[in-house]
Order: sequence, then structure tokens, then C-alpha cells
Amino acid sequence: MTTLPAEGGGVATSETTVGARHWLRGGDAVVAAALVMIAVQLVWKFGLVRRTYFRQDDFTFIARGLEHDLTWDYLMRVDYGHLVPGPFAIQWAMGRLGVYNDVLAHVVTISLLGAASLALLRLLRLLFGARPAILVPLAFYLLTPMTISSLSWWAVVIETLPFQIALPMALCSHVLYTRTGRFRHALAAAGWTVFGMAFFVKAPFILLLALALSVGWLGWRGRWRAWLLYAGVLAVYAGVFFRQLLTSVQLTNDTIQPTLPDTGLAARFAWTLLSTSLVPTSLGGPWQWLPIGEDYATAATPPAAVWAGLGVAVVVLAVSVLFRRRAWLAWLVLLAYFTLADVVPVMIGRIQQLGPDLSGAELRYVSSTAMVVAIAIGLAFIPLAGEERPWLRAWPRLRFAWLPLTAAFALGSVWSVTAYTRLPLGTHVKSYVETGRLALKRVPDNAVVLDTHVPAKVVYPLFFYDYALASKVLGPIAPHPVTWTRRLSGPIRSPLIFDQQGRLRPVSIDGLTVPARADGCTPVGARAVRFPLPVRLPQGEWTVQVGYLNPAATQLSVRLGTARADVPAEKGFGWTFAPVNGGGTELVIRTVNGPAACLGEIKIGIPRPWSDGTPSPLQPVNPS
Repeated sequence: MTTLPAEGGGVATSETTVGARHWLRGGDAVVAAALVMIAVQLVWKFGLVRRTYFRQDDFTFIARGLEHDLTWDYLMRVDYGHLVPGPFAIQWAMGRLGVYNDVLAHVVTISLLGAASLALLRLLRLLFGARPAILVPLAFYLLTPMTISSLSWWAVVIETLPFQIALPMALCSHVLYTRTGRFRHALAAAGWTVFGMAFFVKAPFILLLALALSVGWLGWRGRWRAWLLYAGVLAVYAGVFFRQLLTSVQLTNDTIQPTLPDTGLAARFAWTLLSTSLVPTSLGGPWQWLPIGEDYATAATPPAAVWAGLGVAVVVLAVSVLFRRRAWLAWLVLLAYFTLADVVPVMIGRIQQLGPDLSGAELRYVSSTAMVVAIAIGLAFIPLAGEERPWLRAWPRLRFAWLPLTAAFALGSVWSVTAYTRLPLGTHVKSYVETGRLALKRVPDNAVVLDTHVPAKVVYPLFFYDYALASKVLGPIAPHPVTWTRRLSGPIRSPLIFDQQGRLRPVSIDGLTVPARADGCTPVGARAVRFPLPVRLPQGEWTVQVGYLNPAATQLSVRLGTARADVPAEKGFGWTFAPVNGGGTELVIRTVNGPAACLGEIKIGIPRPWSDGTPSPLQPVNPS
């Protein structure tokens, strides 16, 4: 180690010590610590992400991408209030890069999360300087459970994480513009905002945050060119958004009609979202989860913790307002953002379907707000770089009281995230899909598969209609052609159907049976023959399976009540299916313009997987 001679015979100082002090003063140690924190976070959260799989509308979006070319109409369709051409483009690409390529999805998720974390670090360093205090809001964003459930849902990931990159990057550019006056930074801020608009409906609020930041801390006078640019961006986006909103056809084959809910319903939702979602997760909660299916959960904050969290939040806000100049404005901006960006869109779009309690516990509605909370924490407690008179009064000796609060937040966050990772996450859904993939690989070309809805744990038929059919979910991964049919009709040999585990089984008609005559088959000609049913069938959609041993091919007329279906019957031994929408106490069958038939056993009921039939594969695929 080299020593430096001290002037005037003083104590010598080593080059290493000088370099270390310069490194610390320059903020390199803070940046290094921040990078380590980000890296640890990515490793930690990858443990969750790698166990996730596609879920619910992920399958719908990928199927839609496979059905369409990459056109303006496809990209700019507003899906229940969401104008998201970016995610639609990604889903379109995903359908052509392995369809359900979960490894690619995991890599994209972690990459976007890392980019969002680095973008926030850049903004904090730009606003406050490379001081150790910026590690606190950064740690909040890295640890908060507010974002955890969103990381387990691919469709939410590709909407919210690009937005969480765009928000701090746009604000960085705006800060640089206010400090330098160079218009290229304003253009960059507008560009990052447009990028965010392509992915998330909340992106227009980025420019409103920039306005609030300027009014409260940066100064806004003399920057009219930027404000005209920002206003133009918002105007164009609003025009495109509302035009597409009012003309886009939804899965229900209608267009959106925005309506406001009842005032009491809206107030209850807003309060629930604030008290059981935003505030608890800002303090390390919710500590408990309510599973929704097997691969997702909403916040289930204990009532006592709700009130305790509100109390702590009030104390934190009061302390910051008491000591930090304009801290009240930071919290007011956060509250305004929460109201306009988190509450209003859900209140207009989905609260009627989901209800205030379920919607209020849904963390994906506030997951992207974690970035705004982190910025608000910084503005409420940390002076900006070069800010004059940041404090209203000197901090007392209790200024280190934040240490136990930070420790409690960190422990609570780890507890909450760990509790969420105890869910099966994507294990069972991936097992169903991979089992279906193997089953389709083993069937012969053009095998007939009855197209039924997949289990609700994969895609809810109630919400996604025909996109919950096996042909939409599993059809894209069939390695060779398969014949899908919505209804069994005519002489189909060995039709198959998927069971609840994704295996293919022979079809069985579950319901009533009219046995064959003991002395042989029943002759049927042009004159109708009546077959009494063991019990009366209520009105409904039924499938009739008619066994036969015919001397020649013919046409059968099958009638149940007033409903009739004409189906062919082939020569020799076999069976034919007739779909009828009727009811009654007897089945009436005759031939139509053809030779006579000889009928055996008849079944009337609903097609289901035959429990005694051999499944393919024999056991479901274990994705682990």
C-alpha cells in the first residue's frame, strides 16, 4: 500500500483511503448497493415466476393472435376498456414462438422487471442524487407484495411492466428537460409516454405526474413548448382510445357502453381497494391470501390488520407533513393518481361484474401503482438534489424511528410473498395443457374430437365463451390435423372427448337407455316406430345414440317431442348420433326416403368421457 506524505509533516493518507472516500462521496457505493438489491430481487422473484404458467385470458389472447394477421384492426381493438396494441403484438408473436412457451414468458417477465427496477433507480438518482436515502424507496418497490400477484399472470405482466419502465423513464426525461431546457428531452418524455400508452391504459397519467412534479418541485414556467407537446399527445390518444372503445366488438358480440355504477357501490369499491389492498401492501401486507382457483389469489387482509395499517399510514403521513416541505403534495398526488388511474377505470368497466369486495381485493388493479408509491415516498422524505430549505423544522432524535418500520415492512413483505408462493400456481394448468398435447400427438390423423369447454381452472367458459373450448385452447398445439365437432351428428366412428385432466377418452352418452330387443334388432321403415322412455326427459339439448345393423345405408328421422333431426345410418353394424333440442316420454324414429333399418340399443343423454374407457395417456403429465 502506497502512502502519501502529509503537508507540513502531518499524518500520511493512503491512496486506497483517498480513493475509497472519493468513491463513497461520488455515490458509487450507493449505486452498487442498489444494483445488488435489484439482482437479489430478480433471483428471489424468479423463484415465483418460474412456477407460473399461462392462465385464463392468456389462452384467449394467444388464440386470437393465431386467428389474425398483425393488422391495425387486430392491434387496436379495445378489450373491455383496454387499448393495448403492445400486448396484442406480443401475444401474436407468442402464438408463433411455441404457442405456450412458458420459458420464453419467464425470461421476458424477469427482463422487464429488471428494466423497471433500473429505470426507477435512474429516476431516484436523478431526482435526489446518489445518496443512501434513495435505497429506501427503491427497496419499497423491490419488496412490496403489491406487485406479486401480477407477476404470476402473463397478460398482466406484458401490460404493467412495460408501463413501469415507461413511467420513470419519461419522468427522467422530463426532469432533464426542466433542468437543461433542451427540447429533445421533452420529446423523449413524450416518446416514453407513447410507448407506455401502447401497453397500458394508465399511461396517459404519466404526463399528469410530470405536471405535478413540475408544479411542486421542478418549476414549470417558461416551458410552454413541452406542455403543448404533452397536451397534443394526450389529445391524440384520447381521440383514438374513445373511437376504438365505442366501436370495438367484445366477446359478447356487442360494443362497450360505459356507465357509472351506483354511488354507494363505487364508494365501497374505492374504500376497499384503498384499505385492504393499497395501504396494507404498502406496509408489507396483505399477510393472507384468498385463492381464486389454483393459480391466483387476491388479498385477504385480516380486519385488524386493515385498521392497524390505516393507523400506521396516518402516522407516517403526519410525520412527513410535519417535517418535510411539500410532503403533503406528494401524498395528494399519490391519492389523485390512485383515484383517477386505479379506481375510475375499474368503476366504469368491471365493478358491475365482479362486485366491490372482490374488485377491491384485486391487487392487479394497483400493482403498477407501486412505482408511484415509491416516488411519493422519496418526495415526502428526501430533499431533491440542490433543493433549498427542504425541511420545515429540524428532525428530533427520533429521526431513526423509521428503522423498525422498515424492518417490519421487509419482514411482512417476505412473509406475504412466501405465502403467495405456497399456491400451486401454474402446476395444474400446465399439467392439463401438456397432457392434452401428448393426447393429441397419439391420436390418428383426423380423429373426431368432441369440442367441449376446458375446465374452469384453465379458462372460465362464463367469461370467455367459445375461447374456452378445447379446440381454441388445445387445438393450436395439435401436431397433426384433428376433426373438431361441437355436436355429435351422424355415424361417427370412435369419437373422443377430453376429460378434466386433459386426457382423451371415448365418448359415452350419459342419461337414459332404451335396450335392444332380446330377440334381435327392431325393424324401422317409413312408418314411425315409438320407443317409450324409462322416465320423462325435460326440455333440453340432448344427444341420441342409435345402434343399428342395416342391410343398406339409409336416412333416419329421430324425433323427441317436437324436435327432429335427420341423420344418415350406414350399411352394416354401427351407430349414428342425432342432436335434438326437445323433451318428452318417447322417442319416435322412422326412415326418410331410404330402405328400412334395424335398430338396436338407443341412448339419450349428454356426451361425457367414458369412465371405463382407456384414457390416452394413461396418466396426466407431471410438469415438474
